[in-house]
Amino acid sequence: MYAQWTKEGDWDLLPSERAWSDRQSLLEERGYILRQRYRTGWRPSWLGHNRDPFSCEDSIISRHDHVIDATRRKDNLLVSIKVVKDASNEVKIARLVSSPQVVRNPANHCVSVLDILPDPVFPDKALMVMPYLRPFNDPPFNAIGEAVEFVKQTLEGLHFMHSIRVAHRDCAAANIMMDGRPLYPQGHHPVEINRTPDFLHEAPHLSRLDHPVKYYFIDFGISSVFGERDPPYVLGTKGRDKDPPELSDHTPYNPFMLDIYILGHVYQEEFIDFLEPLVTAMMHIQPERRPTAEDAILMLHNIISSVDTTLLRWRLRSRSESAPERVVYDTVAVAREGMYHLRRLVR
Repeated sequence: MYAQWTKEGDWDLLPSERAWSDRQSLLEERGYILRQRYRTGWRPSWLGHNRDPFSCEDSIISRHDHVIDATRRKDNLLVSIKVVKDASNEVKIARLVSSPQVVRNPANHCVSVLDILPDPVFPDKALMVMPYLRPFNDPPFNAIGEAVEFVKQTLEGLHFMHSIRVAHRDCAAANIMMDGRPLYPQGHHPVEINRTPDFLHEAPHLSRLDHPVKYYFIDFGISSVFGERDPPYVLGTKGRDKDPPELSDHTPYNPFMLDIYILGHVYQEEFIDFLEPLVTAMMHIQPERRPTAEDAILMLHNIISSVDTTLLRWRLRSRSESAPERVVYDTVAVAREGMYHLRRLVR
């Protein structure tokens, strides 16, 4: 059955995948190895073995036409490779935030560029190589302290970006990622991210409260960079978040204050309760009355200082959970904390 379906083309490479297969030779020459599916002469691993293709790693299709995962040969680092316009503003800003004097700054939370290669398929494009990252909220946040750390890092990163005169303009949830390696010491599949690298099992993960991660902003496709004397105003309504009231194709607006609103909206969607004063300020309808990123950091510190530090390990409640669910989850959280303190005592 599976052999027949394969023969009929059910698992053939898609057109966008064929483009990556055509790039495979150049990438391998430069030290980047694609998954087996995209290598020259690929033959489905299930043929001749009567295996279910859905259980085979090489049946997994990349989710994005213009981005693919690969492994850097010299150190087995998992990377992402993105097709971008050559000499575009995105490449310019990516180079800026990855420059040697900038990339070593711990406040820099912009994804770094490891390499930029010519695209052998489209001459007007380039291949931008970056460290592989996973969505910031997968696995979900479990504790208040985890949420606080996320907010702290993203505000720190936004402040740093703004200090070098870069406005992201699209720092919505989909463009915030994390280096998940501390949570997944055994790794995970780059596409089916909750499975093991071989796709055979569910990928176990650790707690981010006990194994901290670093968060990053990605995708500078519509970002802007300004000189010291340039007026910080732009036009345009592009971006994932359509709620900011100032978005306009006709009336100039300040993109730095737009970033504040968008990031505040992320916090509102993810975890508003104890952050409500900060979120309200960041999402003020009048951009000029929003705090700068630096002021937002001070606001966060004031909020944290008023919270009992023992509560930072307490679980982060979902706004959608029912009363019975809350009782169950709170009980589990108490048991988890008891085990945590017991382990500390016996060490």
